Amino acid sequence: MSTVLFVVTGARTWTLSDGTAHPTGYWAEELLAPYRLLTAAGHDVDFTTPGGVVPVADTGSLGDGDIEEIAAISGLAAPLVLADVDPLAYDAVYYPGGHGPMQDLAVDADSAALIAATVADGRPLAAVCHGLAALLPARTSSGEPIVAGRHITGFSDEEERIGGLAVRAPFLLEASLRSLGADVDVADPWSDHIVVDGLLITGQNPQSSTSVAAALVAALD
Repeated sequence: MSTVLFVVTGARTWTLSDGTAHPTGYWAEELLAPYRLLTAAGHDVDFTTPGGVVPVADTGSLGDGDIEEIAAISGLAAPLVLADVDPLAYDAVYYPGGHGPMQDLAVDADSAALIAATVADGRPLAAVCHGLAALLPARTSSGEPIVAGRHITGFSDEEERIGGLAVRAPFLLEASLRSLGADVDVADPWSDHIVVDGLLITGQNPQSSTSVAAALVAALD
């Protein structure tokens, strides 16, 4: 079977435009639901973070039993150092969200290089919700944004407004992706909505996590 690399934020806060350090991390459902589906399908999962720091779940995302399930996942407590990862050692790469990626992966050169190599080599790349922030710094070999001309979705500006952070956000994900030339397709807030553009698989929000994982399983098969 295949091995999938989960690139997880190492951030514990998101610095808002007023200087507030908003507590965050990765969104539990966006990590757990794809992990369950991929491993149930027989695939292996490795984890990596910037600097190899142990990632934390946003406390607002934790449901009943999530803490115990997270603790039982082998490798999550000792992730690989992102800078040391060989992009071609994995059959696919997946980015869960949470506001954490808006802090670190949105500007991480190692993550950007991993994305560029994965896309250039024709391997599946999947991301959900704010995980798409990792696509912002990624460039092709000719220097064009990876997302330029690509049909994608991601956490919408309207969802950010409903969540109450839009007015203090240093940038909005949907608007930023559009500014790089992406064809961003968003559905009603909190809808289960994914877009598949070749081997680029994207989901709008936590509600889309299982659907993104199912599409990734199909791409690996």
